[in-house]
Amino acid sequence: MAKLYAVYQQPADAAAFDAYYYDTHVPLAKKIPGLRSYEVTHGDVMGMGGKHGVYLVATLEFDSMAAIATAMASEQGHATAADLANFATAGVDVMMAETTTI
Repeated sequence: MAKLYAVYQQPADAAAFDAYYYDTHVPLAKKIPGLRSYEVTHGDVMGMGGKHGVYLVATLEFDSMAAIATAMASEQGHATAADLANFATAGVDVMMAETTTI
């Protein structure tokens, strides 16, 4: 398996972020070809010292890194990536990695 992680920083307006993210971005992202599962954090993201500067972490699962590359090169992948500029104004880090359950 491989996962894509989208790590969103604290938005200036959390309610506006949430409305756009769940009503517009998630339905767009869920149409990405090859997507196996889509998880998001709920509530505060906590660090060892308390509340973290990260607002939300989305984890999208695919069969492999090649599947992620194919997915992100698709029309739906391009549209989803382009949509980040519409709501993730505080910043978002997107990372991908092969994963193994141990």
